[in-house]
Amino acid sequence: MSGKFDTCFFERYAQISLASLLGREFDCLENRDRPDLQSPDGKSIGIEVTRAMEESRDAERDLLMDMAGITKGRSDYETDQILRYGYAFGLGKGRYIGAKELMYWKMALPMRRIIESKVDKCGNGFYGEFKKMGLYIFSKDDLEERDAIKIMHYTIGCQKYQSVKYNRLYLADVNDLFVCNLEDGLQESSRMLRYLVSKEQREDFYRKAVEE
Repeated sequence: MSGKFDTCFFERYAQISLASLLGREFDCLENRDRPDLQSPDGKSIGIEVTRAMEESRDAERDLLMDMAGITKGRSDYETDQILRYGYAFGLGKGRYIGAKELMYWKMALPMRRIIESKVDKCGNGFYGEFKKMGLYIFSKDDLEERDAIKIMHYTIGCQKYQSVKYNRLYLADVNDLFVCNLEDGLQESSRMLRYLVSKEQREDFYRKAVEE
C-alpha cells in the first residue's frame, strides 16, 4: 500500500480480529483502498479502518519512554516483539507504542472528529457502495461500555440523513471489540455486543498481523 507510513499492520489486525471473533464471513476480506478491507467481489462487504485518540495524549513522549525502558511492567517477550516488528498494539495492556506505529497514532483525530470525517466521506460516495459497510476504529485509550454506547449514538446521529451510510461500527481497544449495529428500527438492547479479547487472543492477532 502506498503512503507516508505503513498502516497495513492495523488493517490486517482488524481483519484477523473480525474473522476470529465474528466468524468466517470476514475470512476472505482483502486489504485494498477506499475502503481498506473489501470482499473479493468488491460489493458485499467494505470496511474502512481508522484510529482515534484523545488530543491530550502525547504519543511521542510515550514512545520515548518505552524506548528508554522507563515504562514499567513490560516483559522481555513484549520488548523483543516491539523491537523486532515495530508495533506494540495487541501486546501488554495497550500502554506501549512501537516505532513503526508512532506516526499512525500521532495523526489520529479525537473520536468525534474522525467519525464526522469518515461519515461525511461515506455519505459522499468516497468509498463506493457495499451491501454491508463498516467503520472499524482503533482506540489507543481504553473504552468502557458507556463510552461505546455514546460513540455508537453519535455515529447514528451523524449519518441519519445520508442515503449511503455505515451498517456497522467496530470499536477496538486492546482488550475489547464493541460491535455496533447502526441499522434503523432496532431495539436498544440489540444494538451492541461486546467481545472481550484475552491476552492469548491479542498475542495471536498480533503474531498473525506482523507475520503475514
